[in-house]
Amino acid sequence: MTHDVRPETASSRTSPDASSRVDAATEADSSADTGADTGADIEVDDATAEALGKLSEALETTQRARGHLYSFHQLTGHADLQLDEAVELLRAAGHPEMADMVTRELIGLDVIPDRWTFQIVEEYEDGYHAAFTGVERRIRERLAGGRRHLHEARMKKRRQG
Repeated sequence: MTHDVRPETASSRTSPDASSRVDAATEADSSADTGADTGADIEVDDATAEALGKLSEALETTQRARGHLYSFHQLTGHADLQLDEAVELLRAAGHPEMADMVTRELIGLDVIPDRWTFQIVEEYEDGYHAAFTGVERRIRERLAGGRRHLHEARMKKRRQG
């Protein structure tokens, strides 16, 4: 099976625990941006700022991968829906056995055993991506008082004088 096209499945589904982890991370990140009571006065050495920058870059890479998973999900789902029209056209052209083959062997086919694309996206989000985001946030909170993009902020200051 490739996907479920009903509108309610087009959005990300997360478990209540995963959702609350995301909400907590968002709240922590929002307060970190303002510097409000998040340890903004913590002194961070250049080596630590560089390491946090690399960790942040790795997190951003997972965000891009997540976006590609959504593209994969949507493109695969669209292809599956296009098969309906291909079946109709094959039947209309006098090739019912070929239409039956498409129906039997392709429509609704799992992209990997027992998984449609939405399940792959959800498992990535609730597993790997949630773990990655949580570890990055905990390290950033401990070493930089929750401040994000510290390396880039320093680079901006250097480059702008």
